[in-house]
Amino acid sequence: MNQDHLISKKDLLVRYGISYGALYRWKRKGLIPDEWFIKKSTTTGQETFFPEKLVCERIEMIQKMKEDVLLDELAKQFSGEERRNEAILLNTEFGEKSFRWCDVKEIFLMRKNGERVDITAAVKELLEEKERQE
Repeated sequence: MNQDHLISKKDLLVRYGISYGALYRWKRKGLIPDEWFIKKSTTTGQETFFPEKLVCERIEMIQKMKEDVLLDELAKQFSGEERRNEAILLNTEFGEKSFRWCDVKEIFLMRKNGERVDITAAVKELLEEKERQE
């Protein structure tokens, strides 16, 4: 998750005029993913930050839709969206790098001789099988 553009919890609550209680109720219901709550040390102690673009878009959607749709229904819709935003995580000697699954076009295995073997379909099949098991 890109942490370059974060917004503090305080600034988020002020910007959207929402209460601390509402924010954490939305978290409990799954409307705002737990991984978006980023704890960081600051000069005043520990504060919570969020990926600004993601959380602002989500809060705007919640505020727009909550009058017409129950929060539990919104949570179901958002969980489907989260599935589309699942990520591929590559763990190497040089660290970890993640890519949102919906952004991945092709996955290749590079052989020693330079041959590229397309493994995209195999990875998709594994993911679909895993979903069926859940």
